[in-house]
Amino acid sequence: MSVISKSRSLYRSRHLKVLAATGCGLALTASLSACDAGSAASDEKAVTVYSADGLKGEKGDGWYDQVFKDFTKETGIKVNYVEGGSGEMVQRAVREKRNTQADVLVTLPPFIQQADGKGLLTAYRPKGSEQVSTADKSPDGKWTSVVNNYFGFIYNKKELKNPPKTWEELLDSRYKNKLQYSTPGIAGDGTAVLIKAMNDFGGEEPALEYLGKLQKNNVGPSSSTSKLAPKVDKGELHVANGDVQMNFAQSKSMPNLGIWFPAREGGRPTTFALPYAAGLVKGAPHTENGKKLLDFMLSRAAQSQVSSVGGGFAARGDIVAADKNAQGLKAVMKGVKVFEPDWKDIDENLSEYVDGWKSATGS
Repeated sequence: MSVISKSRSLYRSRHLKVLAATGCGLALTASLSACDAGSAASDEKAVTVYSADGLKGEKGDGWYDQVFKDFTKETGIKVNYVEGGSGEMVQRAVREKRNTQADVLVTLPPFIQQADGKGLLTAYRPKGSEQVSTADKSPDGKWTSVVNNYFGFIYNKKELKNPPKTWEELLDSRYKNKLQYSTPGIAGDGTAVLIKAMNDFGGEEPALEYLGKLQKNNVGPSSSTSKLAPKVDKGELHVANGDVQMNFAQSKSMPNLGIWFPAREGGRPTTFALPYAAGLVKGAPHTENGKKLLDFMLSRAAQSQVSSVGGGFAARGDIVAADKNAQGLKAVMKGVKVFEPDWKDIDENLSEYVDGWKSATGS
């Protein structure tokens, strides 16, 4: 079954981590109730964000860090931040459906569509969303992309003087135990590996045949894509999957990271869009604060910082970035063909595709 055609979007995964973006200031491994300021549900000047990882900097220098800081300064509303994989965030929101904790959900496709299908989102069109491409938002206003992004792979520039270019090269024995990709169905970017392979190899069956062969070199499962970059930078791995925004931002402190896009032998490198899509959670404890934050994330000021601060691509089409990061991102994407997955098909058949992957790889 083909997954090629219609619409652009994104996803990704990581271990669950709770952060108070302002106010508490410490990483927590329990729940939001651990914050000294009390739970978001009891604080009227708070908003809780459940999000896929990548937009918050490891050193407090990411796009979320800047946006949440500015938002709190302007509104007095504290942002409580919960981070995990795209699938993790949706599952957590489902478990909490009778006692909703999140106000805003940010995740990647097809998980944002999955969240909508599970009745987790309510319609709200943020100010500025009219400037977002039709392909990057739902027609009924249930979700809107706030940062655009693209799927990619990374390699260690120090260990590999000649970086890989094709899928076929990755089957070589020199990559045995030096290659790893995050788990499809759990990690957003891991699911993206499966989607890209299905596109590049022309369907589910040949893609699964290839990934079955690749398994001999694969280190093993990983629920977190973001954890792979440090391993590549240190040389523990030579190749891993990722995405352009996250890896471009990481490369500032990980100098050995190089971004690349696998091609079929004799073919052209390809990728597809993986935007961070945000939606207002149905029955949210602080609906109005959630709306204010969505408006703020799509404001011209916040969108103008997507590349310069976050290393990503603005979701608003009327923002033309010319900063150093924007120029670097343009160079990364040069010559790469962008295809459009059929997200409806993927949403409907994801379990089947993941089961097929498990069978083919023995995972």
